Amino acid sequence: MAGVARNISQDDFRDSAFFAFPAEITNADVARKTVEAVVSQFGRIDVLAHLVGGFAGGKTVAQTDDAMFQSMLDLNLTSAFNILRVVIPGMRQAKSGRIIAIGSRAAEEPAATIAAYSASKAALVSLIRTVALENKDLPITANVILAGTMDTPGNRKAMPKADPSQWVQPASIASLIVWLASDAGKDVNGAAIPVYGRGL
Repeated sequence: MAGVARNISQDDFRDSAFFAFPAEITNADVARKTVEAVVSQFGRIDVLAHLVGGFAGGKTVAQTDDAMFQSMLDLNLTSAFNILRVVIPGMRQAKSGRIIAIGSRAAEEPAATIAAYSASKAALVSLIRTVALENKDLPITANVILAGTMDTPGNRKAMPKADPSQWVQPASIASLIVWLASDAGKDVNGAAIPVYGRGL
């Protein structure tokens, strides 16, 4: 198993079967070289779980500056595009593969003052559904999970007055990723799956 992230370190993991690959995949060349390194280590990529993303908000469309808009596009869309276009050819050659991306409820239910985030996540949904259509001739699936607010330390710190019991548990998302990657999930393709917890 391989993990790719900006600041990931092999020293943070005890499992000898896990390999950490520090990389900034918003850069197309870095994404390509990282996939090549993973394939060199493991032979091929059977499952791509794309978890990269970020959030910024608090400004109306009229107030959103270029830096915020570009940051949301880079983190939530460009990173996925870069990694998909170098992973898919190998999956097609192997005639199998599972692709799962983490989207957001905001992709389908935009709200005021988070336009850049919502737009980037909506574009991610479109990208994943397009990948599903383009590869439906082979046993390759591509799905996106529309997560509600996640119960993470970061979100608890950012929203101290909120009720985290209404939020989505990270373990629930992880379990769904594992299921979609398994044989049991082979007939789910091109889906945008809502996981909103109790905060409906």
